[in-house]
Amino acid sequence: MSVEPLSSLDRSTLRERALEALRSAITSGQYRPGDHLGEVELGKHLGVSRGTVREALRHLQQEGLVTAGNRGMLRVNALSPREVRELFRVRAALEGLAAAEIIASPRRDAAVATLREALSGLADDGGDFAARLEADLGFHLLLCRLSGNSMLVEAWRSLEGRIRVTIMNCESDGTPTMMSRDRHTSIVDAIESGDVPVATKVVEQHMAAAAEQYAPMTDEA
Repeated sequence: MSVEPLSSLDRSTLRERALEALRSAITSGQYRPGDHLGEVELGKHLGVSRGTVREALRHLQQEGLVTAGNRGMLRVNALSPREVRELFRVRAALEGLAAAEIIASPRRDAAVATLREALSGLADDGGDFAARLEADLGFHLLLCRLSGNSMLVEAWRSLEGRIRVTIMNCESDGTPTMMSRDRHTSIVDAIESGDVPVATKVVEQHMAAAAEQYAPMTDEA
């Protein structure tokens, strides 16, 4: 892990930079589920004190990315199949609500146009995995933002790290299919139709399929 020393920054900035570096290393797959996160080693990599690393790791515990293992040693969290299914059910509830609020909004047509534009960034095949992941999550975050509900967006963002880790650590050949344009077009079509029950059902089906794709690839906790 190559990170520039941070010693010239003040304490609050050090903590934020260390937190961002560690979060990025976990959500990018550089650290895998189960990997031990030693304060001394991480401090040397980041050029910060153990105390600063400890504060960052405590924050990542609150986000669900880090967990305490045997004898309190901190490790990258691994969601069980049950937790993955729960995660995607919560996503279905949040994004189904987002779809319903967009439908009820007087700006629905503009929102649909924005979502259709975002579909162009989703490839049906090929392409870099990391880029496809960003396009996929970007679409879903945009869906939430277009709802105009800031609390909904905040709730979704609180899950984003665990969503990323779940997808990054799923090596199934079917993973890219879940990120395809075709998989997302039906969501936009349903919102454009203005039928709330249909739109929420489509979102639920999308998330259920994703859960079944990712959950079996995750070891039981």
